[in-house]
Amino acid sequence: MKLIDVKRQEQFKKDMMPYTDMLHSYAYYLSGNREQAGDLLQDTYLKAYRFYDKFEQGTNAKAWLYRIMKNTFINEYRRVHRQPEIVEFDEQISPYQMSTRSEGMNDLRDMMESQMFDDEMAGAIASLPEKFKSVIVLRDIEDMPYEEIAQVLNIPIGTVRSRLHRARSILFGRLKHYAKARGYKVGDRFVPSKLAMVG
Repeated sequence: MKLIDVKRQEQFKKDMMPYTDMLHSYAYYLSGNREQAGDLLQDTYLKAYRFYDKFEQGTNAKAWLYRIMKNTFINEYRRVHRQPEIVEFDEQISPYQMSTRSEGMNDLRDMMESQMFDDEMAGAIASLPEKFKSVIVLRDIEDMPYEEIAQVLNIPIGTVRSRLHRARSILFGRLKHYAKARGYKVGDRFVPSKLAMVG
């Protein structure tokens, strides 16, 4: 093996491998399938290594990897396991929606933090249209800042916020009946609090 290849491998491991756990979680919520998540993670790292010479040292390696994974999922996995994106919303949020407080957001966060909702949550997230799926995984599961999400998805921060609002609203609607059946006290409608919308 050439010395340059060894150096490349060592640098790649140093730059990229610290993010494997986060990327696996992202892959699982994108696909809703543990086996497929493993395949998606492997494909992401194979592509990252193949195009490692395109990565600019000193830039955001995590965002670069997330972008590769998102594009790989869209271009390959969704094509094979196509799911119709039947939910479309206007992405504009009124100032009222941005500032109104409700118990809905707390309900959703409690559900997301509960281990007993792992499979149900993953399935509900995987069923979201792609543009909503990524923002809620990156923000509410990976706890990524809005600025970094905008970088990963190559969209304005305002669009990140509006898509996050829509994603949370859809998820709340899909999961509230399951939560009630498990004894959670859940409100009847979702309106995010101002704190939930500020990163």
